[in-house]
Amino acid sequence: MTNRDRLLGLAVVLLWGLNFISLHVGLEHFPPYFFAALRFAVLAVPVVLLVPRPRVPLRWLLLYGTGFGIAQFGFLFTAMRAGMPTGLASLVLQSSAPFTVVLGALLLGERLRAGQFLGLLTAVLGMVVIGWDRAQHATVVPVLLTLAGGLGWAFGNIGSRLAASGPQRVDPLHLTLWMSVVPPLPMFALSAAVEGPGAGWRALAQSFSGSGWPGLAALAFTAVLATAVGSGLWTDLMSRYPASAVAPLSLLVPVVGIGASWALLGERPTVLSLAGAVVVIGGAFTATAVGRRPVAVGDQPVAPESPANPDLILSK
Repeated sequence: MTNRDRLLGLAVVLLWGLNFISLHVGLEHFPPYFFAALRFAVLAVPVVLLVPRPRVPLRWLLLYGTGFGIAQFGFLFTAMRAGMPTGLASLVLQSSAPFTVVLGALLLGERLRAGQFLGLLTAVLGMVVIGWDRAQHATVVPVLLTLAGGLGWAFGNIGSRLAASGPQRVDPLHLTLWMSVVPPLPMFALSAAVEGPGAGWRALAQSFSGSGWPGLAALAFTAVLATAVGSGLWTDLMSRYPASAVAPLSLLVPVVGIGASWALLGERPTVLSLAGAVVVIGGAFTATAVGRRPVAVGDQPVAPESPANPDLILSK
């Protein structure tokens, strides 16, 4: 990975880490499923009208949008609304990194080496430590929900990788923007069924009051900076490097998320949770970094190892 791309990856880390603060604020003003739908809807409307649809197979776009948009944020927002601490959520969601490595091996034919397997087991052990610690506080369910969100993100990574690695060049920003078209309608329907047909719209109306502006600010940050800018850069990196080379960058997100939550929200994680966090990050980094392909001479990016026939691999 080039130095420029490393800096772009660190920019994504900063945006996504701070985004957990905006999610915390947004969920204080909106029901979780409605907030997830609204996050993508504010992008989807102008995208459909103004941005040309990328020429990628519809199934990969749907997989990207369903995994990244619906599954990840549906589970994550539910977990945070159910009591998952913001900083801890930023950590547990990074389970997407080892999940991505496993899915890359199973679905894309990427090699999973012994060191990566050992790293995965270590990361799982760390998650068990965190889950056991949260169980002592009767909050293990939010941890499981956040893990489900991490698995959804991993499927979204696979969808974006398959969509962007086809024979035709794909604009990563256009792909990310069109991904935002997938979640709104299913999430609005889920919100109406679970939260009530008028709950979210009443919350949206109240956000235009004098005391509701933080909700709108949180919506703007998470939609424009975290989704359009951050996810666009992430998709670009995923399209040009193997999943195992990009995924470790996401392990830095909880450093920003936990630090920001500690400083701005007063959240103080337990010693056991922090110990589990160290184990998770160490194991997941090993799982995603072992066997990484070297950078070519001249610090140029190495083309990702794309399957010759993704349809054949995914049909197995």
